Amino acid sequence: MAHDLCRVFPDPRCDGSSYITMRVLLLEDSLALAGAVSDYLEAQGCEVDLAFHGQAFLDMAKGAGFDIYVLDVAVPGIDGLEVWERLRGELRDDTPVIFLTARDTLADKKAGFARGADDYLIKPFDMEELLFRIRAIT
Repeated sequence: MAHDLCRVFPDPRCDGSSYITMRVLLLEDSLALAGAVSDYLEAQGCEVDLAFHGQAFLDMAKGAGFDIYVLDVAVPGIDGLEVWERLRGELRDDTPVIFLTARDTLADKKAGFARGADDYLIKPFDMEELLFRIRAIT
């Protein structure tokens, strides 16, 4: 059932039929795209928190226990790549990350993976593809 794709973590406190909802933190400066991604993932059973610039994302991520980060690379202030470097380096955060970006050259992809991306999705993208990629790396 498509609605349960984000409900991937069995809750050890229950009989195995209950699931803990996947928590997603999204960094995206386009209000329209952030809203569309959030609405889609929430309809699939995820909890989605939004940040529209890098510093807000860092503040929200600290100790919050998200299951995955979805980061736009080109955002105001601290870009998505720098956000990720700070999370991995300074905060020692090993939460999986998917970069969402219009930067589509091989050099851009290499830079994203070299900085520790678990996946790299080019805009425009299909929402269902994003969901399956999230599911695959969490």
